[in-house]
Amino acid sequence: MNTSIDATSNLGANAAAATAAILLGASLVAIHVIVREIQPLTLAILRFGLGSLVLFAALAVFRRDLLRVAPRDIPYLTLLGALFFTIFPLTFNAGMQYIPASRGALIMATMPLWTLVLGRGVARERLTARQVAGVMISVAGVAAVLADRRATSSAFATGDLLIVATALCGAIYNVLAKRSVTQYGGVTVTFYAMILGTLLLMPLLLAQSAFGVRAWSRETLALLVFVGILGGALGFTLWTSALRRLSPTQVAVYINLNPLTATAIAATLLHERLSLRFVGGFLAVAAGVFIVNWTPAARRAALSSP
Repeated sequence: MNTSIDATSNLGANAAAATAAILLGASLVAIHVIVREIQPLTLAILRFGLGSLVLFAALAVFRRDLLRVAPRDIPYLTLLGALFFTIFPLTFNAGMQYIPASRGALIMATMPLWTLVLGRGVARERLTARQVAGVMISVAGVAAVLADRRATSSAFATGDLLIVATALCGAIYNVLAKRSVTQYGGVTVTFYAMILGTLLLMPLLLAQSAFGVRAWSRETLALLVFVGILGGALGFTLWTSALRRLSPTQVAVYINLNPLTATAIAATLLHERLSLRFVGGFLAVAAGVFIVNWTPAARRAALSSP
């Protein structure tokens, strides 16, 4: 009976992580359009400010008890917020000003690899030869795409570095958030991390001395609502909630749905061209991450036996 419940819970966690990755992939394309009119800092504050308000309203009405956390845990939740809702959106939004959405999505697909390395390092576990091979295949796939002739431009190099920094922040968050999610749940952790991370952005906005508001187009406003509510409040809550049932690496592997979603949308709506080099690099990334996270049948049977 417990096995059935655990299987159902794990299925739900996997579905949550997959849905979150798809929403974040769609958000990547939306942000690529939004940053043409809204500065990265302003966008981050508007996106996560809106997301925080939506989460607060939902918790205040339906589950007010989930708003309670121990004061001693606020500094740790602030650290999570700084990683995922301060540094992450700044580097991500800024990076998307320099590179195509599909390219940014592919670089973000390295997040599972960083998560695996950091997670194993913290837990002092050793990588198997198969996992090392998977890491190398994925890195080679990314390197193949980044080695195209356009990557020699300073703009592409800047965008690439910013998105790599974003992936690293996401990986650190995946590893560190596990503890808080186990204690409080995904919705609570997401709300506090999101609101605290947004507040940390405010001094930067004041230093900028201009909010950057102007007559934005209807398309931009609609996309802003999407990335704030679906790609913000819902997407990040699903992602963080999945960490309660799955390991950081198991959750992070779903980020590979991100480039698949972003590439499909970008190719359809933004008319971005996909080279054979890109397709080959993406397949290598996906294959490498699968190899890293695949559990042989014999091991699965051993883990499931009493």
